[in-house]
Amino acid sequence: MNPVLAQIEKIGIVPVIRIDDVEHAVPLAKALAAGGIPCAEITFRTAHGVEAIRRITAQCPDVLTGAGTVTSTQQVDQAIDAGAKFVVSPGFNPKVVRYCLDKGMPITPGCSTTSDLEQALEFGLEAVKFFPAEQSGGLDYIKAVSAPYNTLRFMPTGGISAGNIAKYLAFDKIIACGGSWMVKPELLQTGKFDEVTRLCKEALGAVLGFSLAHVGLHAENREEALRAAKLFEAMFGFKSKEGDRAVFAGTYVEVTKAPEMGKHGHIAIATASVLRARAFLERQGFAFREDTLELDKNGNPTAIYLQDEILGFAIHLQK
Repeated sequence: MNPVLAQIEKIGIVPVIRIDDVEHAVPLAKALAAGGIPCAEITFRTAHGVEAIRRITAQCPDVLTGAGTVTSTQQVDQAIDAGAKFVVSPGFNPKVVRYCLDKGMPITPGCSTTSDLEQALEFGLEAVKFFPAEQSGGLDYIKAVSAPYNTLRFMPTGGISAGNIAKYLAFDKIIACGGSWMVKPELLQTGKFDEVTRLCKEALGAVLGFSLAHVGLHAENREEALRAAKLFEAMFGFKSKEGDRAVFAGTYVEVTKAPEMGKHGHIAIATASVLRARAFLERQGFAFREDTLELDKNGNPTAIYLQDEILGFAIHLQK
């Protein structure tokens, strides 16, 4: 996948932003980054789009910034000159798509019909914007058309909210969702950038879906593990169930049959996406042990340990 699209997938959310006052651009970008979403699609719906992109890319280089509502080759040139890293268009304009590809600029054109999708395949695109998403059939439509067009992936935009974004992103053909609920114009106009940050954190929480999966206790051998699990069952009614490498007592207690990572044990944190959770934590400065990475048959990450322990407990993500 194109490196920019891969970066967008790791973030999972693309805020779609209308700038009516260019002075709001940099404070907004900082608010997005503080909320854990270092990405911005600045639309060309106003005359301030180009300058907003220019300021954000200059002053907030860690925020992945693209141009949205691009409908002409002239606007593509303006976006490139301002420093945009990607282009999004509301519809499929073959001239604009070809121009972007010739310039080496990633573009996700708007598609809402199978004819649009066939054009995207003809141009060799990896991903398209599905727009307007909810009004065009939503997730059910994407699932239906992804079978015959299984090499394409989607970025739904239109009607996406904190209430449905997790449902969309749970489908592996979706690289990210575009949305504007966390960057509504009235929030920018009134300078409520703290509220932008709060809404971003709320959206990211829905996307990552962190929860406790289990706590791992490390026995020396199978017999010790079985005894420990049976004690939890006797005391609390947590039914024991033996597996290949561990014995579970109920849902949240795992007793391994041999010592594993972690001085005192390990804690498994469930997440909706190991890929996005890892990227989020790495942006916060946390490191991972690459030798512990587990992949499914399609090459998607399903588990990985963080490098550092917490009070002698190793921590790992799992899907």
